[in-house]
Amino acid sequence: MSQIQVLNLQSLDRGLPAITPAFGAALAEAGAICLTDEDHQRGVTLEVEGEFSTTFILDWQPVTEQARRCWNDQEYATEQAAYAVAFLLILQLTNLTVIERSRKGTGFDYWLGIQDSTATLPFQRMARLEVSGIRQGNRSQINARVKQKIEQTRASDAQGLPAYIIVVEFSHPISVISAKHNPEGARAQ
Repeated sequence: MSQIQVLNLQSLDRGLPAITPAFGAALAEAGAICLTDEDHQRGVTLEVEGEFSTTFILDWQPVTEQARRCWNDQEYATEQAAYAVAFLLILQLTNLTVIERSRKGTGFDYWLGIQDSTATLPFQRMARLEVSGIRQGNRSQINARVKQKIEQTRASDAQGLPAYIIVVEFSHPISVISAKHNPEGARAQ
């Protein structure tokens, strides 16, 4: 029997190639706020569906009143918390990591590259990542958001790179991951 893996939000405070330790810690704090606000205790499970089907245990740092005041904008906190969960899912479920923030108008949030730091081009853009968070939503709302985000990434499909769309819902918690492996307009390999 395999043991369920833990996604420790606080581990983001070590940073990633495109995430500073300070920004990673802030994302982790947003995740803690969203999960705590939804009455979850540390150790709650996150169901992952779609491209991957698995379960993780979520862990995070305790929430302080100062943190609550800092993350009082629920929409912004949810968006940042979704990044925290999505980044950790990408690290755990693929050989990719976040290597660069995308620019506005591209249709996606971050560039992904190979995790192996010994690669000759460790920052080579290998895939795109689009993330969305929902604080409280039902299956229909989650599926509609996934569809919306898949459509949004079409703006950059001509580059021929795969795209991962990750929608994180915090009240249940669930994450739906969709992958576009051969986007329309992609060059034949």
